[in-house]
Amino acid sequence: MGQNIEDLRKSGLAVIEIEANAVRALGARIDEDFVAACRHMLSCKGRIVVTGMGKSGHIGGKIAATLASTGTPAFFVHTGEASHGDLGMITPSDVVLALSNSGETSEIVTIVPLIKRMGAPLVSMTGKRESTLAREADVNLDVSVAKEACPLDLAPTASTTAALVMGDALAIALLEARGFTAEDFALSHPGGSLGRRLLLHVSDIMHKDQRIPAVGMDAPVRDALMEMSAKGLGMTAVVDPDGRAVGVFTDGDLRRCLDRGIDVRDANVTDVMTVGGKSIAPDRLAVEALNLMEEGKINALLVVDNDDRLRGALNMHDLLRAGVV
Repeated sequence: MGQNIEDLRKSGLAVIEIEANAVRALGARIDEDFVAACRHMLSCKGRIVVTGMGKSGHIGGKIAATLASTGTPAFFVHTGEASHGDLGMITPSDVVLALSNSGETSEIVTIVPLIKRMGAPLVSMTGKRESTLAREADVNLDVSVAKEACPLDLAPTASTTAALVMGDALAIALLEARGFTAEDFALSHPGGSLGRRLLLHVSDIMHKDQRIPAVGMDAPVRDALMEMSAKGLGMTAVVDPDGRAVGVFTDGDLRRCLDRGIDVRDANVTDVMTVGGKSIAPDRLAVEALNLMEEGKINALLVVDNDDRLRGALNMHDLLRAGVV
């Protein structure tokens, strides 16, 4: 049994080594052909149409998704469906990226003349530089490997890894050439954690209107406590007659009152509040509110405008619910 475990371990390590070597070999192929492929894609007025069959098709689908999410509009067309109507999805303003390890996949070779007649630039990604697809393409990217990780040298393993990495190299080179930013990425991933952190503003999640805990400057502490309890944020704003926030009364302030022996039934809130307090503008990113809370070791913030007028309030639970934390 111990020997079998060691054999399994050796097999796994051998696969990783073979595929790592295949990836390392790609470095020498980031050459003028790679640059030419990038230029075709950068000048594309339409979409990058990625196509492939079998395992190459699966890799092509991932490459298309990576391109699309990093600033290069792209979609995947299954080669088998292309000759049965889906070829109509390709226009002369597009660039076609065709994947085939052999470069002789019949379904791809069949549609190559139609793509060329249409006038769409054809970039191929093959494991054989002398193959039909490589010769007919405007640009061929060499993703050949010394051997597959499969001991039978049959199942696509190292070759699909090499193609995937070359696709990533294209996507990131294009991303940097376009000046694509984290904010741009977030716009195409609004449902993801990065999207929430980069697109969600304080105004989107803050408590507004009647849900804002607030008392006037003449309020006794007992009224402030009732407001805190009713609004459930662990604090209340203290505002002047013009609605400007002059301070905040928190659970921490209450504990300090009790430590000092202050009778909270008779004290005025302005005598025990934190003057000013931490605040943030409603148009700031929610992640900035998180940073402010963490830096100040507090759990809630007032939201004020440029004139210090109270516009809202939020606490750490609001950020948790919004997925910012």
